[in-house]
Amino acid sequence: MSGRPLRRQGLETAMKLLDAGVEVFGSRGYHAARVDDVVQAAGVSHGTFYLYFANKEELFAALAERCSGELSALAVSFGDLDFTDRGEIRGWLEEFWRLSDEHGVVIRAWAEGTVGDRRLKALGAHALADITTQLSDAIERTPAREAESAKLRATALLALVERTASLHRSDMTGSSDEVALNTLTTIVHRAFLSSPV
Repeated sequence: MSGRPLRRQGLETAMKLLDAGVEVFGSRGYHAARVDDVVQAAGVSHGTFYLYFANKEELFAALAERCSGELSALAVSFGDLDFTDRGEIRGWLEEFWRLSDEHGVVIRAWAEGTVGDRRLKALGAHALADITTQLSDAIERTPAREAESAKLRATALLALVERTASLHRSDMTGSSDEVALNTLTTIVHRAFLSSPV
């Protein structure tokens, strides 16, 4: 977005464009999405779009930065959980799923490597590395800690939670949200956070 500070109406317009970007990138994919689609979904003119973003890459970058910040904050909060409290673990997973729903298009683009722009790839790699590091640091403090495998366990945890959210969203689990989250909580607690048997 442009470097100038935005007033309330400008912020509302920028948010409308970002929300339209999520919708368009999500339905058409990164490569097929066009600025025309975004302005139509947002109900604004092309001129308005270009007041805020130079092109679709810049719009996607703004979405990626928002996603990165929110996922990093969530990863930091993982370290504050009481790992013996399944309710806290489930609450964290539920928040991850909410963010995954909101930012799924960005997360998928990073995970699947569909974005060719080097800056966006770097942002995705940095965000995923930061999240993995935060999770790894927290896992090292659990009863299941194994220093040599904390990073691998964190990577596996992130992959499990993200892919399960994506598959559940695609209605491939055949379960309600309640059942899916409870099952995932059990898996995460036993496989990643409990003392080994």
